[in-house]
Amino acid sequence: MDLHLHDRVELKKQHPCGSTTWEVLRVGMDIKLKCLGCGHELMLPRSRAEKSIRRILTEEGKHE
Repeated sequence: MDLHLHDRVELKKQHPCGSTTWEVLRVGMDIKLKCLGCGHELMLPRSRAEKSIRRILTEEGKHE
């Protein structure tokens, strides 16, 4: 999966605050995500994060 900094992604499961939209804050072996509903941040291993992502909504960090 091709993730970039500041991409907005939709996860399969809903966060307890009710939001499914997250922003990518760090990309590498681990992916750091920030909930756009409540601001909660979490770090996941890349393999687990890629399984959890349903789709990429915006690709703001992509340079062409």
